[in-house]
Amino acid sequence: MKRHIKKVAVIGSGIMGSGIACHFANIGVEVLLLDIVPRELNDKEKAMGLTLEDKAVRNRLVNNSLATALKSKPSPIYHQKFAQRITTGNLEDDIAKVAKVDWIIEVVVERLDIKKMVLENLEKHRKPGTLITSNTSGIPIKFMSEGRSDDFQEHFCGTHFFNPARYLKLFEIIPGPKTSSEVLDFLNGYGEQFLGKTSVVAKDTPAFIGNRIGIFSIQSLFHAVKDMGLTIEEVDKLTGPVIGRPKSATFRTVDVVGLDTLVHVANGIAENCPKDERHELFQLPDFIKTMVENKWLGSKTGQGFYKKTKKADGASEILSLDLDSLEYRSKKRAQFATLEQTKTIDKVVDRFKVLVQGKDKAGEFYRKSFAALFSYVSHRIPEITDELYKIDDAMKAGFGWEHGPFQIWDAIGVQEGLALIQAEGLETASWIKDMDAAGIGSFYSVTDGATHYYDIPKKAMEKVPGQDAFIILDNIRQSKEVFKNSGVVLEDLGDGILNVEFQSKMNTIGGDVLAGLNKAFDIAEKDFQGLVVGNQAANFSVGANIGMIFMLAVEQEYDELNMAIKMFQDTVMRMRYSAIPTVAAPHGMTLGGGCEISLHADKVVAAAETYIGLVEFGVGVIPGGGGSKEFALRAADTFKKNDVELNVLQEYFLTIGMAKVSTSAYEAYDLGILQKGKDIVVVNKDRQIATAKAHAKLMAEAGYTQPPRRRDVKVLGKQALGMFLVGTDAMEASHYISEHDKKIANKLAYVMAGGDLSEPTRVSEQYLLDLEREAFLSLCTERKTLERIQHMLKTGKPLRN
Repeated sequence: MKRHIKKVAVIGSGIMGSGIACHFANIGVEVLLLDIVPRELNDKEKAMGLTLEDKAVRNRLVNNSLATALKSKPSPIYHQKFAQRITTGNLEDDIAKVAKVDWIIEVVVERLDIKKMVLENLEKHRKPGTLITSNTSGIPIKFMSEGRSDDFQEHFCGTHFFNPARYLKLFEIIPGPKTSSEVLDFLNGYGEQFLGKTSVVAKDTPAFIGNRIGIFSIQSLFHAVKDMGLTIEEVDKLTGPVIGRPKSATFRTVDVVGLDTLVHVANGIAENCPKDERHELFQLPDFIKTMVENKWLGSKTGQGFYKKTKKADGASEILSLDLDSLEYRSKKRAQFATLEQTKTIDKVVDRFKVLVQGKDKAGEFYRKSFAALFSYVSHRIPEITDELYKIDDAMKAGFGWEHGPFQIWDAIGVQEGLALIQAEGLETASWIKDMDAAGIGSFYSVTDGATHYYDIPKKAMEKVPGQDAFIILDNIRQSKEVFKNSGVVLEDLGDGILNVEFQSKMNTIGGDVLAGLNKAFDIAEKDFQGLVVGNQAANFSVGANIGMIFMLAVEQEYDELNMAIKMFQDTVMRMRYSAIPTVAAPHGMTLGGGCEISLHADKVVAAAETYIGLVEFGVGVIPGGGGSKEFALRAADTFKKNDVELNVLQEYFLTIGMAKVSTSAYEAYDLGILQKGKDIVVVNKDRQIATAKAHAKLMAEAGYTQPPRRRDVKVLGKQALGMFLVGTDAMEASHYISEHDKKIANKLAYVMAGGDLSEPTRVSEQYLLDLEREAFLSLCTERKTLERIQHMLKTGKPLRN
């Protein structure tokens, strides 16, 4: 049976339910969001003379919950207009509507009795064959489906979304006793392809996979922090980005999630896993019990491990909890010699060997924590899953780890990991010894561009399933390398498509990257059919190398700076006018020069989570790599006889002038960065390179022809320039912008107006590029600009004068 999900019903509109509803709306699915009917009027309803029978009252809980979710930051929805796909209602008046949906998702409170009552009521209205799942973080699925019909049980299972549903990729699927294989296969594929998730089929065990390992890791740290005399700042320093974990690390993450939530799951594991060999670690330390009693639960209660306060001078200060005295104090700086040794190691995976060899308290911490983690995950197979890669997938997708436990173990070395475990007096599961005895020295290997894992029952390496839709650059980089310099690697993606992958720090664009891009055009035009510009780093590109710009400007090497900017312009123009189709694949932060490269591709295949924009105003300049020119061109292309051309141009001008950045790829359409009918968005970032390759190949096979250079760009001259100058004068006079902001805006105005031409004129792209470059260079002579660039280099944040 081929299933199509056109409409879903989400039962329960709390933070999780509303988040799930929004994410289905994100991907174009109609959503029916239902919640309970209030039992009493609130003061506002009483004042309005409403009764409990009024629809506004009966739908108050669901409507308020959804409204709160839509206002939250970060937003659960790609674009506010997508909320129109969600219809709200209540479980008394509207429950019969579930008969018309394709999938019912129960997301009510985490109590088995309530869930069973809701599921029983849903079965009365559910159409046979409809998928019905429960979002639970740990309640056994087998208990929920007891007493339900055979059809219900065959189509019922757990589907555990992680909060926030839009951003965390883990989608655990937990079968019940009678769940059909067809349902599991469908949900596994749907989660990956449509929801953009990492689908993991888990066993029906307490806390499933992600929370079982994740809560163990946190609980292990809770005990270690006191035993080793570490501060919470030190633990957060050791467990953050240095090991490929989120910036919130451990204690900040607990504050955001809520200590009560973590305690609830930990207690559940302690109660339901009495035979767990590390059962004692799930008992709560005294300081955690005290925090719960005091309701120091984190962000939701205003204080947890950290507390934001106001100092005497009115400035904000974040205090830290002293775990000995349980009093808040000023934050202490955390510093370790071992971490200093990793500063020159860009790749996280290469740091682990150095970290466990540290001679200070940090080295001791890593040896203890990794030993405990490695030992624990080895014993969870086959209890929570039969395949080790699922544990790694769950931790990466659900907890934001860059590498899963077995990948970290591989990075340190299997034998070295065993030595750490032995030194801590711990043991591994017997299958680890069998693997060692079989002479297999790693949990993973790469063969023919595909990742293989150690299959425990077969005692052999097997291909990780589901990779056929992906291209994993890490797996092909070495074997498919065509060219490499310090800034890029060119890889043969097959089928006549070449990929250019940035390799600089934060994927900044400097001379090496531009040289690599030009080399890619040379090679692709000679030996390939198409070119993709894509990578699988955290961000596509944070923009041009402003450090290089700063040095050239400070040393007044204006000829060299002019050449550097022209090289950037020439490179993006070559991308636009190459003999082969070019496809950009932006994702994550795609700022400044990264945006300009995307603007000049024949097609953009953007990940849904793409934060793209021209942000050069923040460092005191205008976009100089073709961005200012391109926005003038795109404005001209949208001029119509009935449009007010000045208004159209002004919108594009303000997008640059306000340094607008999209909060999703869909918002980039509104900003004029992505173009409807040409550019596309993919929800699953893992599919992005393969999708970009497919589109490059399709364009090539359709008979791609190099386009002629544009000489027909309509600019408005003095008419537009005058409008802009009046506007910037008014903004400075009202103190909305500084004198230097006004100077930058006027330079941009001159470029986008096409100069001070006396009347609207058709000009070439090169004409606009020359104006753009001249304006950029003149701003680089300004002291205020250099101050802004220097501030950005030091702090990573823009400075406003």
